[in-house]
Amino acid sequence: MCAVCGCGEGHSHDHDHPHDHAHDHGAGHSHAHAPGLSPLRMVQIEQDILAKNNRYASENRRYFSERGMLVLNLVSSPGSGKTSLLTETIARLQNEVAITVIEGDQQTARDAERIRATGVSAVQINTGKGCHLDAHRVGHAVETLQAPKHSLLFIENVGNLVCPSAFDLGEAHKVVILSVTEGEDKPIKYPDMFHAADLMILNKTDLLPYLDFNSEECIQFAKQVNPKIKVLSLSAKTGEGMDGWLQWLKAELALQRIAYA
Repeated sequence: MCAVCGCGEGHSHDHDHPHDHAHDHGAGHSHAHAPGLSPLRMVQIEQDILAKNNRYASENRRYFSERGMLVLNLVSSPGSGKTSLLTETIARLQNEVAITVIEGDQQTARDAERIRATGVSAVQINTGKGCHLDAHRVGHAVETLQAPKHSLLFIENVGNLVCPSAFDLGEAHKVVILSVTEGEDKPIKYPDMFHAADLMILNKTDLLPYLDFNSEECIQFAKQVNPKIKVLSLSAKTGEGMDGWLQWLKAELALQRIAYA
């Protein structure tokens, strides 16, 4: 069990890693559910888990930076439309930018199959009972993808607005996707995630005429938690607002290319 979030994520696998991951992965998510652990010991275990993850994340970030890649960690509740947004984004950008995808789910490879159907490479990570991706597993997936330099890598995290907020994957930005079919108070109910994100996408705006959802209040709550968060409203289904999202992606990718040319 992961001591940080309580998920049953125990996985130990040893592989050679080209960008210097030291493999002690079994300790990366300790089975900390043994009875009798003191609160102080639990805190220490949590600190150890996050420290190890952060080391792996730093290695990932260096790897991405050396290649001028833009890497985004897409986080949300289940059903927010992450995969639909991804497929629509790929359809509009893949002739201009090299794109690869890492898919995180507890079970099945359905989302990765949807992504591959667009013609881009995707690796599925199944976490079992785990409720988030970690930097170590992402590092292994990156080896498999062999993404080209100056490319765009999307990491679609497990649908969960709690646990992924604590785990850096080496990404340039966390992008939190919130559907208008959810409550507008999600940013203040799950503040850690919205505080960790640089961009909030308010998705499925084509449904607003049929819902009792206050977009302005939702954005206000997000700004209350994170005054620096940028907000984009769009519908992946109708395409409304997609141009703003694509412009943001291109601008961020250009910054990565300039910084690490």
